[in-house]
Amino acid sequence: MSRKFDYLGDVEVFIAVVEHGSFTAGAVALSSTPSVLSRAVARLEVRLGRQLLQRTTRRLGLTEAGRLYLEQTRSAFSLLEEAERDVQGQEGELAGRVRLSVPTTYGHYRLPPLLARFARQYPQVHVELNITNRNVDLVAEGFDLAIRLGHLPDSGMVARKLEDAALLLVASPEYVERAGTPQSLDELQRHMCLPFVMPRTGRLAPWVFRDGERDIDWLPSSSIETSDDVLGVVSLAEQGIGICQSYEFIVRDRMERGRLVEILPHLRGRSRPFSLVYAPHRRQSAAARAMIDLLSSNAISGRSSKPQVAI
Repeated sequence: MSRKFDYLGDVEVFIAVVEHGSFTAGAVALSSTPSVLSRAVARLEVRLGRQLLQRTTRRLGLTEAGRLYLEQTRSAFSLLEEAERDVQGQEGELAGRVRLSVPTTYGHYRLPPLLARFARQYPQVHVELNITNRNVDLVAEGFDLAIRLGHLPDSGMVARKLEDAALLLVASPEYVERAGTPQSLDELQRHMCLPFVMPRTGRLAPWVFRDGERDIDWLPSSSIETSDDVLGVVSLAEQGIGICQSYEFIVRDRMERGRLVEILPHLRGRSRPFSLVYAPHRRQSAAARAMIDLLSSNAISGRSSKPQVAI
């Protein structure tokens, strides 16, 4: 007896190509090649006797038959995914895989205790953790979730704010003893500052302050500029090279041990948000939903965040 639905792999390829916008992007998501995906869609079109995609040198478009087929096959795949989640949610250990991308700050200082808790609770779930300051393309690169720093552009992603992380200036006691303690931004200008080059723009990240009710964005300058890994500025400051701005949760332990001291404390008060993001159209596995629940249950501030779309 022949298998009735042995062509479902070709259907999945068709959906991926449409959702990702090209055979190339679809191939990245499915860990395949554009030629393999093209042949799969061609087989599907022969089987149906209808053209599904309009192919040009610049873009792909759906035919009327393709739109109808896409809508109904998406619904069918959603039912299969729902059945899988229902089975995984029954008594027994949760299994599956979660791909998560996080920046170095969160990956080194916030995420480890949360992942340790997740691993103890769900030992059969395989977590692929990507620690990078590059904003990955969740859909094209096949990530389930990502943690992003800063105010997010309008991307159509679902976002859950994890925290507003407080910022402050720090330097080592050795630096302060050698160079003195600045008492104002004018005096800070004459000190050795340790700025960070933002990966997305190639520009120096401004230091942010609050003077009473007034927010100040201040651009540091220095003979030493750090790029790629923002934690590098903290290491340089700890060695007495200069002053850096960092998150309180990163430098807290060093300050408690006397390795760093706060500079211009009367100008602190600004923060930057960290958010959990994921694609709204993508059905999350039970394992991914468990990770979302853990991260957004707010082990840091104790309040869970509500999801927002089109941030």
